[in-house]
Amino acid sequence: MNETLSTTLDFGRINTLRIDRFAAPGAYLMAGDGLDVLLPNQYVTDDMQIDDLLDVFVYTDSEDRPVATTERPLAMRDEFGFFTVVDVAKFGAFVDWGLPKDLLVPKNRQKNPFKVGDKRFLRVVKDEQSDRLVGVERISKYLSHSPRGYHRNKAVKLLVIAETPMGFKVIVDDTFEGLVYANELFTPLEVGDRCEGYVKNVRSDGHFDVALQPVGKSAREQSDKQKVLLPLEAAGGMLPYNSKSDPALITKTFGLSKKAFKRTLVQLQESGDIEVKETGIYRKQA
Repeated sequence: MNETLSTTLDFGRINTLRIDRFAAPGAYLMAGDGLDVLLPNQYVTDDMQIDDLLDVFVYTDSEDRPVATTERPLAMRDEFGFFTVVDVAKFGAFVDWGLPKDLLVPKNRQKNPFKVGDKRFLRVVKDEQSDRLVGVERISKYLSHSPRGYHRNKAVKLLVIAETPMGFKVIVDDTFEGLVYANELFTPLEVGDRCEGYVKNVRSDGHFDVALQPVGKSAREQSDKQKVLLPLEAAGGMLPYNSKSDPALITKTFGLSKKAFKRTLVQLQESGDIEVKETGIYRKQA
């Protein structure tokens, strides 16, 4: 939990608020500037006390009243996510974002007509006119092409948004476009996946080339070693694989190509970390 009280209510984000008082409908939580918001009874627990600090998501309920919840939406304000369409109206559509009140996607913020059951890639934004949180499918204006402070092997958050002939298109840190190349992919990816990646290159158009493991020989070797050692330790020090194992099983288990797996086994044997036998890989104790 964040122990710093939020200065004021920040709609669409996580707020750290102080329990000011309890009332019939729930607990009233207060920000540093004295503004308060209701945490309904369904989220109040017996161990909550006045002056406790709580991390809550603040948004508006079905009657546009400010409300707090201890639940988390699929995506917060200024974040991207995949959402399921649950209702369609003349003025827009509603998607399930993991909270009691569904998220509205106005018709003028849609690319193509929505149908119930559709999965749509959206950004959650604060509407300038109504001050309400809405979903937007027309996202180009929210993407930046001017990255600052990004360098080779910098760790980044990725959201996979589409599969292309070249690989998987991703959103980097909820701000930039990027691509994970298919011929560099040894871990299965699917549209909608969230994962960590590493900057490989920032192109002149402001788009990123990214990888799922550190780039460069030494960084890659260290990463590959961990991909063998961590599951080996989790299995109690023995796994029934060696350099003759099926390539598909190797990739599924370790996230490595067979060539990288064999190279890593040799390196780990030379450093005295493992022993490889016909029956499998064995962790050596220091």
